Amino acid sequence: MIVVDANILLHAYNPRSEFHEACRRWIEDEFSSPSPVGLPWLTVWAFLRISTNPRAFEKPLAMKEAEAIASSWFETSPVRVVAPGEHYWEIFSNLLLDAQVSGPLVTDAALAALAIENGASVCTSDRDFARFDVVVVDPCRD
Repeated sequence: MIVVDANILLHAYNPRSEFHEACRRWIEDEFSSPSPVGLPWLTVWAFLRISTNPRAFEKPLAMKEAEAIASSWFETSPVRVVAPGEHYWEIFSNLLLDAQVSGPLVTDAALAALAIENGASVCTSDRDFARFDVVVVDPCRD
């Protein structure tokens, strides 16, 4: 399984992003493959929050459009919601302390903990994930 970070989705749906084509292709390929793709609610919420924000996107999506995009992800067979399980807190708290996480990196640790708990990799363009013991796939640089 591969767990998707919001930045990949944001690049894929923002034609002005320099990584738009690479991320759009990655999403199309992975969301139509037989391999499972994990979408945490955290990722979906971030996509909705940022893609509709005029301070973040030059041409933000209307909420109706952003919601329709997010809904379409769950209609593809490999996509499933990834939620914290029984060992999540232990993994998450260890990441927070071992990687000396604070501030905005807490969200990265939360996503990394979900991936670790599920034996998954993380698809992200965020280099901060190098601090965690998780395999990273970066379609923006691969």
